[in-house]
Amino acid sequence: METFLDCLPCMLQQILEASRMSTDDIKLQKRIMYEAISALSQYDSFKNSPEIVREIHSIVKTLTGNSDSYHQIKQKDLQVALSLYPKLKQLVESREDRLFWALKAAAIGNVLDSAIYLGYDIEANMDEELEKPFAFCDAYVLNQQLKEAKSILVIGDNAGETVFDCLLLEQLASLDLVYAVRSAPIINDATVEDAQASGIGRYAHIISTGCDLPGVLLDECSEAFLDIFYGADIVLSKGRGNYETLSDCDRDMYFLLKAKCPVLAGLLDVGLNEYVFKYKSIKNANNNDLLT
Repeated sequence: METFLDCLPCMLQQILEASRMSTDDIKLQKRIMYEAISALSQYDSFKNSPEIVREIHSIVKTLTGNSDSYHQIKQKDLQVALSLYPKLKQLVESREDRLFWALKAAAIGNVLDSAIYLGYDIEANMDEELEKPFAFCDAYVLNQQLKEAKSILVIGDNAGETVFDCLLLEQLASLDLVYAVRSAPIINDATVEDAQASGIGRYAHIISTGCDLPGVLLDECSEAFLDIFYGADIVLSKGRGNYETLSDCDRDMYFLLKAKCPVLAGLLDVGLNEYVFKYKSIKNANNNDLLT
């Protein structure tokens, strides 16, 4: 997916926050911003937004020596998510359509996105988020495919979000489950260590994509991941960064996310902050509408 001009101010704000989390040295923060602005001026030389994000965050890592600026935020998000897990588990198990509500819970976890919602109080807003309907929901398609599927690959997004994904994996426990995450820390995205801390390992085999940006560039992924990606009966992708990098890939898959920015909402043809669970079929896709 191309990078839009509207994305650039958000990236600059994000790198300012990361610089302040990594160092108290104002001069160093200024140098980071100068170099980030220089990189952003070349935005059209990158394939997509996640590539740019990796580039500008590498500036923070190099200049401060801090390889994981969001470590404390990720730990906090994991603890908050784990505290909410019992309530959400009880909700899912009390509903007749458990798979639907597990999808909804997993989608709500996408709110734990420090790239956009730094400081968002998910505890205070949980009931409100649960009441929001899906703008698109292809749960029926998923249910039909599950009748014959034997394996599922879930591609995770943010660290705290992985706790909510456990609720979805529980409903798919009869299948061979693999859960893929980033190969190295980037923003608050989940790594193997984060996924293990959330309990994902109780339900799925955790692997790295082999890619260290906040998304999935298939030409940078490991052979082990690609074998699973193309071999799984079902692939379910979480979050915005994965959508940005996989929406035009050459296989059928599902996207589960919240449209947290106007650009993404417009591309998905939904309202801002609406939830989406959409199936992309290569057979039915065309150049202007990859999500059918």
